[in-house]
Amino acid sequence: MNLRHTMKGRRALTAVALTTGLVLAVAGCGGDGDDKDPKSEGGKSSAPEKNDDTAEDPKEPGEGQDPTTVQGNGISVTVTSAVREQGGFLTLSGQVTNNKSGIWVGSEWRSDESELKKNGGSLAGASLVDSTGKKKYLVLRDTQGRCLCTVFQGGIDQGETIDWFAQFPAPPEGTAKVQLQLPTMPPANIEITEGE
Repeated sequence: MNLRHTMKGRRALTAVALTTGLVLAVAGCGGDGDDKDPKSEGGKSSAPEKNDDTAEDPKEPGEGQDPTTVQGNGISVTVTSAVREQGGFLTLSGQVTNNKSGIWVGSEWRSDESELKKNGGSLAGASLVDSTGKKKYLVLRDTQGRCLCTVFQGGIDQGETIDWFAQFPAPPEGTAKVQLQLPTMPPANIEITEGE
C-alpha cells in the first residue's frame, strides 16, 4: 500500500512539473498582446528596435575579427581567435571540419619532436611564424610532455566539425600578425588581439 501511495505522489509531481514547464514555454513564446509600436505609424514596425546598451559594450577578446579558414586534403581549419594572454602565451582557437570520407584522426598533424609524439593525432605539430621578428614558436607543453592543445581522441567523423585550441609562447607586444602552420595545410595568416 505504501508503494501505491508513493507511485501516485510521483505521478502527481511529474504532472505538475510538466504542466508548469508547458505554461512557462507558452508564456515565453507569446507576446504581451499589444501589437502596436508607439514609435511607428499604423502599429507596424518595419525594423527591430536597437538596444543602445549593446552599442557601448566593449568587445570580447578575439571578437569582431574575421575568421581565417584554410583547406587541404579534405580538412577545413578555421581560426576564430588569437588572444595574447597574461603570463606570456598566445591562445588560438577555432574549428576543424572533416570533409573527407571516413574518420580523420589527425595523425599527420603529430609533432616530429620525440617528447610530443606520444600526443598522437593532435595539434602538437602546429607552429606559429612571426615573419617580422623572424621567429618560429612551437606548441606549449606541460611537464609530462602533453601539448597544450586539442587531441583528436577517436578522430573526427565525416562531415563533423569540432572546436580546437592551441597555446604558444606569445610573440613580442609589437607583433600583431603571425602565421599558423599545420602539416599538410596551407599557412593561415592571423591577427593577434590583446586579452584582459
